[in-house]
Amino acid sequence: MTYPDADLSRDAFLGGRIALFQPRSGYRAGTDPVLLAAAVPAKTGQSVLDLGCGAGAAVLCLAARVPGLTLTGIERQPAYAALARRNSAENGVALDVAEADLAALPPVLRQQQFDHVIANPPYFDPDRRTGARDAGREAALSEDTPLQVWIDVAARRLAPRGLLHVVQRAERLPDLLSACSGRLGSVEVLPFSARTGRAPHLVILRARKGGRAGFVLHAPVVLHTGARHEGDGDSYTPEITAVLRDGAALPWPNHRR
Repeated sequence: MTYPDADLSRDAFLGGRIALFQPRSGYRAGTDPVLLAAAVPAKTGQSVLDLGCGAGAAVLCLAARVPGLTLTGIERQPAYAALARRNSAENGVALDVAEADLAALPPVLRQQQFDHVIANPPYFDPDRRTGARDAGREAALSEDTPLQVWIDVAARRLAPRGLLHVVQRAERLPDLLSACSGRLGSVEVLPFSARTGRAPHLVILRARKGGRAGFVLHAPVVLHTGARHEGDGDSYTPEITAVLRDGAALPWPNHRR
């Protein structure tokens, strides 16, 4: 299955450095996968596995910032796997996309290890929300495979000392921490708040295979300036604007691990 061109939009990410074909009415990548990509301290020559890569937003944004990575994506929805392949070709990025379920990886992937694993799992418990009308959007947003399985697969595929980065809603943080227990260590959590004084709504979790350092909860990163939205602009802070528009790395708090 593939999307007809008439059902797709071609959207610019990182100020136009990445062009992404996405379904007009299905799941559409926003700022979250861009923030996820910006958080990964990958270096040229390293390998990256994107679990549930969708149309490729996160992994392609990472490739735009760090050249020379070996990139692999896993996507179980055929139409989105096809989009990821198309988008990688469109942007001149080598990306190997495996069409598979996390719980049943192809044998070749079960034999590989990666320096980095990234994931943007579905945010919502299906028992606590009304489903989306579009099947692709529902599959992307509503949890089918438990978070524990995502973390277990990531831990198995990471090379020793490899890093996992996961973006999730703040309310799912207890589930993430529970899933990491006994599998990954040196866990750090970077929360994101829409504005100063507001509770975090999003987190990025960083964990290391074989890490032994204690848990760190960092101060929230504030996305927007001002106490409330005013005018037609997006009002992002200069640091977040650099990430979203210029492809800059996310300024992760300096903490010795």
